[in-house]
Amino acid sequence: MNSGSKARPVRRVFAAVLALFMLLAAFSLWTVIPLAWLWIGSQVAATQFPSLGPYLVVLFGVIFSIMVVAWLLGLMNELYMKLTGSHTVEPIRPGWLTAMTDTSGFRQAPTLLEAVIIGSVVIAAITFLVWFLTSAGSSLPS
Repeated sequence: MNSGSKARPVRRVFAAVLALFMLLAAFSLWTVIPLAWLWIGSQVAATQFPSLGPYLVVLFGVIFSIMVVAWLLGLMNELYMKLTGSHTVEPIRPGWLTAMTDTSGFRQAPTLLEAVIIGSVVIAAITFLVWFLTSAGSSLPS
């Protein structure tokens, strides 16, 4: 048995774990990063009615953090491409949903990075909806 056949399953497992980390990093763009910077901004503010400083800390902190995470997502996507030899995932849209007038026949499969970003947005939207419907409470006077 050669070592190449043992390495292939290990590479697939590592690629799957890497894709999961990419999903978590992309999900943090909509959740962890803004919430963490809001907390940091609240710690910087000396009063309940702060000046412009804490708001700027939050704004630039969120922007910088998102840029760093996006750069890391790009690096992870490159590593995924090296591990698998491909940067695409299986087509998400089934063939039976294609219009009968669509004769192009060429459909580009989404990249892993596109699928991860879309998946993180969907997960964040569902999480927000669940929170809003179950825990947010009403702002109306009772």
